[in-house]
Amino acid sequence: MDLRQREHIETVVHATTWLPLPAESATPIGHDAMIQNSWRRCVHQYGLDPSRMQEARIVEQSCLREHQQRIDDFARIARHGLESLYGHVAGLGYVVLLTDAQGVTVDYIGDANTDAALRHAGLYLGSEWSEAGAGTCAVGTALVTGEALTVHQADHFDATHIPLTCTAAPLFDTQGRLNAILDISALTSPDAKASQGLALQMVRIYAAHIENANFLRVHHRDWILKLNVAPEFVDVSPEYLLALDEGGRIVGCNNRARRMLEGEIPGTPVLGQSFEALFDARINDLGRFVYSRPSEQRLVALHRSGGLLYLSVMPPALRWQSRTQAQPAAPLPAALAALSGGDAAMQQQLLRAARLVDARIHLLIHGETGSGKEYFAKALHQASGRRAQPFVAFNCAAIPETLIESELFGHLPNSFSGAGARGKRGLIQEADGGTLFLDEIGDMPRDLQSRLLRVLAEGEVLPIGATRPVPVNVRVISATHHRLDKLVEAGQFREDLYYRLNGARFELPPLRERQDLDWLIDKMLADGDGGQRSVTLADTARQRLHAHRWPGNLRELRNVIEYACAICHGGVVTPDDLPDGLGAGATAARALAAAQVGPDAAADADAGNWPQALSPDAMLLMQYLRASGWNLSAVARQIGISRMTLYRRMERYGIASPNRRDGGEP
Repeated sequence: MDLRQREHIETVVHATTWLPLPAESATPIGHDAMIQNSWRRCVHQYGLDPSRMQEARIVEQSCLREHQQRIDDFARIARHGLESLYGHVAGLGYVVLLTDAQGVTVDYIGDANTDAALRHAGLYLGSEWSEAGAGTCAVGTALVTGEALTVHQADHFDATHIPLTCTAAPLFDTQGRLNAILDISALTSPDAKASQGLALQMVRIYAAHIENANFLRVHHRDWILKLNVAPEFVDVSPEYLLALDEGGRIVGCNNRARRMLEGEIPGTPVLGQSFEALFDARINDLGRFVYSRPSEQRLVALHRSGGLLYLSVMPPALRWQSRTQAQPAAPLPAALAALSGGDAAMQQQLLRAARLVDARIHLLIHGETGSGKEYFAKALHQASGRRAQPFVAFNCAAIPETLIESELFGHLPNSFSGAGARGKRGLIQEADGGTLFLDEIGDMPRDLQSRLLRVLAEGEVLPIGATRPVPVNVRVISATHHRLDKLVEAGQFREDLYYRLNGARFELPPLRERQDLDWLIDKMLADGDGGQRSVTLADTARQRLHAHRWPGNLRELRNVIEYACAICHGGVVTPDDLPDGLGAGATAARALAAAQVGPDAAADADAGNWPQALSPDAMLLMQYLRASGWNLSAVARQIGISRMTLYRRMERYGIASPNRRDGGEP
């Protein structure tokens, strides 16, 4: 430890303990309030010791890949900004860093001749610069404050870092969340902090460029409003960016626009506000502000303050296509047409699917368990130009977590314990050229979600144990009965993967809502009879099928039809040939519900007044359980869920199996 480091430690100690410096100290406290506040956080909030000097922390390669994959799309947008910025500062000894919101460096441009020194100083790929870990530093303090700043030499908390000068600016996403940090740093610099004034301005400028480029990518399907105080720059270099939905409400803004509009509506979130509430103009007048009009004629006033801005409007990308030029709808491909007998909701999904069968986007199918998601995916594949290539299906909920990675990505011989000496091609490679169907994608473990994201983003797969990725051309169709957007909000599903998979979303109606039930019954009846059409359905049996609520959807209907065809006599299915309790479970469900509420509710249940203790979903589940004689394994198998999921649903609905009380199957 040299003299300068000892003096620095003494300065930090006295600044953070509110003690005056000794009279003989040669180092006065000349640090601004932002730096001193950061020092105090380091001591009192993070528990860092200023006398303990720490080397820079570089995360492991596997951890780095995880951080890179989380910010993959944004980092690709930012890369051009990093290269342009480095072109201006390379000759001055700077390196350019991009970190994620945890302070881990996910991209880096520097002089290869100084790699060793840069790595030792932490100005390198994988370095971790959070304030809680590294103390006061440009990246970490920008993450905490949300402000651009320079941390110059002795501004750093840790005495190890006082030779460095670092300048950073935060990068926000279109929802106002801090997404990344842009930083330029140097191993040596002039002593005066004022020497970094130009560096601070350049970092701010390029941070704004990167934010705006990301904004235009994210909101190209929305109305984009460009604003500037100068008409000459409103089209080419807007200062403020807003995105509006079709209703004229703000769904995105860059950081400068957010700060400007927060001053117009103090204490009120900008997102969700209507255009007309903020500006003295009507949403229907946006056509007056398009690029074709001279910029001087595109003046708009802020509603509250009266401030004047010049406005340039970009319509959504799809709006450029004239509706008058729309072509007549082509007939549905046979594979898709075979899925519907005229149900309006299903027909709408099929018509949209027909236009997307060869689109270069991944598709997401949402629907209840058993509603036909895999049939829909197979029909999409058969209707596409990939139909001659493999269709590979994989159920993410049916394979143990320890095996999913090797099943999907494959592995080299002996690459892990139990891998075997021959290796294995993963299902992603097996689907090369064709379609990979990922059922129950919401149940994919989170650590594997990042690997799947890499496959979708880069078009290549890295088998376990391999060092070189293998290129693949795969279209992914995923399906789930979960609300993935809710899983994203809960932190259980990666947001970036969700948007990759959700290129187009299809909602399959549950069987109880379909208008073509008779068509489905007759189609399955013919299939169950081997296509001979010698089995018919008595009217009374058909009425029973119509009365049933079908919690298991198409899967349950097919099981019922196959069962009836197998046991009927004389080629006619009667109510006696249907599974016990089918369509007749409502009375039993009402009775059991009344019993759970209490004896006083029994009369109401018999009169048809359902007790409030059970929801419709719970009553449907009870209906299904009663029909199976409370065979939980059979119910779980028929409706396509695990027994543990069935237990959780029963517990949530307050349904207790009578077998548990009898000492039978729980």
